[in-house]
Amino acid sequence: MEKKKVESYRLLVSQVKGLAEGETDDIGVMANVAAAIHQTMGFLWTGFYRVVGDELWLGPFQGPVACYRIPYGRGVCGTAWARGESVVVPDVEQFPCHIACSSLSRSEIVVPVKSADGTVLAVLDIDSQHLATFDETDRIFLEEICGQLAEVMEGKVKTTPMDVKTKPMFDKTKAMFDKTKALF
Repeated sequence: MEKKKVESYRLLVSQVKGLAEGETDDIGVMANVAAAIHQTMGFLWTGFYRVVGDELWLGPFQGPVACYRIPYGRGVCGTAWARGESVVVPDVEQFPCHIACSSLSRSEIVVPVKSADGTVLAVLDIDSQHLATFDETDRIFLEEICGQLAEVMEGKVKTTPMDVKTKPMFDKTKAMFDKTKALF
């Protein structure tokens, strides 16, 4: 199982890198990252909460309906935000002030998406319907994925320049567009 999990995460890290390359839309990248993780790993709920003022606001997700807002320091998400570090919860029933958005959730991991200066920009929240689903392997790979997302959110993702074959076609298309636009 562990070997398969590591292999799945390695593929996910590569996929997320491809999804983020050249993209500047934070929400779009969050949506695709949540979908990729959710589909690959089969978790109950996979999604993001964005930092807005003193609350976490629901962002893109996959799974059952979720809480709209979470206060700073409250629940697993708010705790991960306040600590600025990942929180792994083997049994959500044992976590003080757990916010139960779904009664099916049994274990949870929350990983902050942090800027270069350590500011938490968002959190990745993943719930499982099984006890003790998440471990150090999940934490390590999900932190790497969140690091890639942080680069998008900070505008540090490198865009791939147009290749020599594509550039002339782009220029020709742009010229045709400009001529058509001038007619109106």
